[in-house]
Amino acid sequence: MGLSNSMWTAISGLTSHSESMSVIGNNLANANTLGFKSGTVHFEDMFYSQLSTASGFDQVGHGSRVSTIYTNYTQGPHEASSESTHVALGGKGMFVVTNKTSGSTYYTRAGNFTFNQNGYLTDPNGYVVQGWKAADGSSDGKVTTVGSLKDIRLESYQSPPKATEKVRFASNLDKNSDDNSVDPTNPFFSLFTNWDGTAETPLGDDRYAYQTTIKVYDEGGTAHDLTVYFDPVDAASMAADPNGKRVFEYVVTCDPAQDGRTLADGTQLNTTSSAGMLMTGTITFDGSGNMVGMNAFTLDSAATGATVSALSSWVPAELSDNGMPTLTANFTGQPNASFTTDADALPIEIDFGLSDKTNVGWNIPAGVTSAANVGTDFTLLPNYDTPDRSATAFTSYDESSTSTVQTQDGYAPGFLQDISVNDDGVVSGQYSNGQIIDLFVLAVADFDNYQGLKQEGGNLFSETTESGMARTGTANVGGRGDIASATLEQSNVDMSTEMVRLITIQRGFQANGKVITTTDTLMGEVINLKRS
Repeated sequence: MGLSNSMWTAISGLTSHSESMSVIGNNLANANTLGFKSGTVHFEDMFYSQLSTASGFDQVGHGSRVSTIYTNYTQGPHEASSESTHVALGGKGMFVVTNKTSGSTYYTRAGNFTFNQNGYLTDPNGYVVQGWKAADGSSDGKVTTVGSLKDIRLESYQSPPKATEKVRFASNLDKNSDDNSVDPTNPFFSLFTNWDGTAETPLGDDRYAYQTTIKVYDEGGTAHDLTVYFDPVDAASMAADPNGKRVFEYVVTCDPAQDGRTLADGTQLNTTSSAGMLMTGTITFDGSGNMVGMNAFTLDSAATGATVSALSSWVPAELSDNGMPTLTANFTGQPNASFTTDADALPIEIDFGLSDKTNVGWNIPAGVTSAANVGTDFTLLPNYDTPDRSATAFTSYDESSTSTVQTQDGYAPGFLQDISVNDDGVVSGQYSNGQIIDLFVLAVADFDNYQGLKQEGGNLFSETTESGMARTGTANVGGRGDIASATLEQSNVDMSTEMVRLITIQRGFQANGKVITTTDTLMGEVINLKRS
């Protein structure tokens, strides 16, 4: 072994320490880079020479070299952002992006995504974020990951309208209300017989005790008023004693001019006195004011212009799957031109708080086929065989009539106003019509060996044979972390640690340099031996 070996050994130390300085410098340079993962150089000793000594064989090392550059994939600190599409992963995983030009797929922890002018959700490199599309109309915050990954792209900034299918009312009807609409022959349907859809005012203000109106929507998203009128039925007008029960009659109506139904003989219903009449029936309360019964009648599909205004053309209403009466309103301008002939016409469920618990249909007394068969007999009113009353059903207390619940499930078209992302990575749109619609779910990739990933620059990684194939799925599943919206993951570089490493590497570099200068001095002494 000669002095030159010690010099080459020191040079290897300088080289390995220089590499470490480069890594530390890169860490510090990226101390504020989104999603950056710091690196740490690990050294290893080099091969050894054997020496023959008195004790046998010993070994002398020949320096050091870089063994591995370990990437620290631990989560960096999160910082709030004003952009809802800025997202950060908490825990394991990486977002998936694709270069549309090359078709290459990359992975990143930097979630500073934005929608570009073409509607694609992209990273700063212009690479498109990947995920899965939600089912149309989904709003439960859960999206299934069926099929291959797709580009996340907003193809429409509008929420389509939805026709009303369910209407819910709940009111208190003053038990002391006077009977305003009187028909001695048909006391339970006097509101119906007093209605004139051809008049400027179809039902005068002095003909009912209370009315409530709610807006509903047709298929095109146009709003229409649905008005329900209520009036008590005087017990003295009934042929049978109601046994302490109190009965209110009601009619569900729309603007006669907007009634686009066509009768079986081709007559336009809005030219008849029944224009705007959609449903008629009664509600029964016990002595405590609790709702205990109801019925509903709607227009028979066989009705003609000559019979439409007769109670004989109004038959027990069809019940929905929820056991509630339904009506079919065909507002002017709807695609379904006839309520009797269009199989695609959607009925509207009317929920007063009472439903058919057993779903067996109305309990209809013998001989009653229409409202005309009831007459003045309270016992001939159809009812539910086993009614199920909700906590928000109609009541009839000694208080002023008032509406407590009015809801319906239709809406007008809406325009996208905001985007939100939940912790499962579901991207939802918030629209001007109040709808929140799930659009996509972000894909999150996990790997068996993160150390095997290749760093591509631009905050991007790519898979290799050493990393294994990416396992893509959604956040919060399969060990993948959750997602925070309006948040960005910062670099995980610990500057204090890097400064300590910097000092350590500097001292190591100096020491190896000292070995070279010392060796040089010794070699000079050897050369000078000849001169002396």
